[in-house]
Amino acid sequence: MPTTIDLSAAWRMLRTRDDLYAEGCTERDIHARVASGDLHRVRRGRYIEATGWKNLWSEGQHLVQVVAVHENSDAPGPVFWGPSAAVLHRLPLFRLAPTHVHAAILGERHGRSRAKVVWHNVRIADEDIVEVDGIRCTSLDQTVLDLACSTPSITGLSAADAALRREAVLGHEHDSEAAAEWHARLGRRAESVSVRGIRKARDVIAFADGRAQLPGESVSRLHLRELGFRDLSLQTHVVGPDGEDYWLDFGFPRSKVFGEFDGEAKYLDPALRKGRTLDEILLTEKRREDAIRGVTGWRTARWGWEHVRTPEVLAARLLAFGVRPPG
Repeated sequence: MPTTIDLSAAWRMLRTRDDLYAEGCTERDIHARVASGDLHRVRRGRYIEATGWKNLWSEGQHLVQVVAVHENSDAPGPVFWGPSAAVLHRLPLFRLAPTHVHAAILGERHGRSRAKVVWHNVRIADEDIVEVDGIRCTSLDQTVLDLACSTPSITGLSAADAALRREAVLGHEHDSEAAAEWHARLGRRAESVSVRGIRKARDVIAFADGRAQLPGESVSRLHLRELGFRDLSLQTHVVGPDGEDYWLDFGFPRSKVFGEFDGEAKYLDPALRKGRTLDEILLTEKRREDAIRGVTGWRTARWGWEHVRTPEVLAARLLAFGVRPPG
């Protein structure tokens, strides 16, 4: 299963020509390794082991590309924008795999693309230029707005939910006042500009909810809204028969069904499995579901990535559990 990395890991994975020379490689060896697919060339003079590259999610691969561009640039370096700023801020890029690094032109020149770097002629306030471990990019708020304008709603919403979650959710505790402040602040920012995609961005910001823990939940919410569901119960709290706390992604009161987005990560990702075997995880999930059903009388509908391809596919999955959109 692909792995997730942070900025420090991206730096460690990148290797320069001098690093390879120090290991005994010649220029001919480097060319041969790149040609054979054993070594991946990220940028001029910057490489990564091909196995490590292939094992990264698209966000991780893009983060490596961003670091390589920064390392190859004169100080203070570019101001990364949009998707490239998003990976620096550790935001998800659902269904987006950037082929180019994106940076802002701080001047009055037209946008252009060169050496797989797209330069955007955009206005950025001084206070919206920040540093993440020494790499310049747009602020988190500005990045959320830029993504919401320039990417599909499912991508923008996943990023907005993640950003709001940091500010308004601690564990399972939702701070409604902090969430309201975030919505007001981002709303003012969105109302102050008139750029391509801003109407879509305003809708994304208004709909954002930090209680969505994963992009799969964000996309599910967007599809459920399109299917007619309103005022969904999110992260519903259930106290088990022995006083244990359970939290369910969605609640459908009319059907007396809880909904759970069930991605593969908790079953396959070693970091999430925490040393448990697959059988142990499945047994825990069964006991959890039995306890919830015993206390509430509600069933649990589960769906995964294959069910959130379109609203219609999700609707068919829910119908199998007796959950119908409001009439």
